[in-house]
Amino acid sequence: MTITEYKPMPGDYAPFYRGYIEAVETDDITSYLAIQKEQVLDFLRGIKWENWEVGYAPDKWTLAEVVLHMIDAERVFAYRALCIARGDQTPLPGMEQDDYVPNSGAASRTPASIVDEFAAVREATLHLFKNFTDDMWERRGIASDAEVTVPALAYIIGGHTAHHLQVIGERYL
Repeated sequence: MTITEYKPMPGDYAPFYRGYIEAVETDDITSYLAIQKEQVLDFLRGIKWENWEVGYAPDKWTLAEVVLHMIDAERVFAYRALCIARGDQTPLPGMEQDDYVPNSGAASRTPASIVDEFAAVREATLHLFKNFTDDMWERRGIASDAEVTVPALAYIIGGHTAHHLQVIGERYL
């Protein structure tokens, strides 16, 4: 069994991410992320334009902002995985999502451009993870003041995306 064929355990990630890790019900994270990519693209492409421009309540993110947040977070988690996999032991900073979203430019974007960006980012993430060696997958580092493994970061990406798709389905559509 290779390192990519088991789910991360407590201690491989900060407790905050437990729900994201548990949301991914597989031991093959790279296949999961590839399948999830197609599911997300199909789902997002089916959403009417007008739904992208509104929040589900006052002072809540628009659907466009939520999807751009998913993209931003995936980039950050993948960057963390890259740094750790390459042996960089520099502690990595946290991400303040509430600072990113207002600066995302969501209101000036088309849904198609956002969907295309998700596809490109996920494809880059897949290439990154598919080309890690077993040694790279086994590495640990520090991100957001907590120890984290490379596999945990891959699972966090999948679980974070699943979480926000559920929120979109329940609150935006």
